Amino acid sequence: MTAFGLFNYWAVIVLMMVGFYTLIARDNLVKKLIGLNIFQTAVIMMYVSFGRISGGTAPILFSHGDEGDHAAEGDHAADAADHAVEAVSAAGESLSSAGQAAYAATQEAVHAAGFEAYSNPVPHVLMLTAIVVGVATLALGLSLVIRINEAYGTIEEDEINRMDLES
Repeated sequence: MTAFGLFNYWAVIVLMMVGFYTLIARDNLVKKLIGLNIFQTAVIMMYVSFGRISGGTAPILFSHGDEGDHAAEGDHAADAADHAVEAVSAAGESLSSAGQAAYAATQEAVHAAGFEAYSNPVPHVLMLTAIVVGVATLALGLSLVIRINEAYGTIEEDEINRMDLES
């Protein structure tokens, strides 16, 4: 794979570092919350990228007809799986070529058997929940910043610490 082929992972790394730096280096509480939100977005992007399969479809099953067709598909799938094992053992030059041969043979077996590759929906569902939790966390953080501003008259962390030490 080329470096450009891994663009989404590079974007995740850059966003994580920007969010983490903003969270640590800034004294303004609102900027800290923005950094936390950027970091959370990077984590969500990472999980969604992991859940994607090249050529995968949504996991929606349709009826294919009577049971006789399923038995024939099962026999054909077993033959295709045997072909995939033979292709992997034949490609013994290196791990990367064996992996590529296994991937190609598996894709061939899947298409020959009439089955499709499905993307895993669980990471996407979990990230939907993470988005909701992130919005709630941001709302709570902003409401706390408002209360801190009313109590101290500032939202700068170093000034708040200085005021606490003086009193």
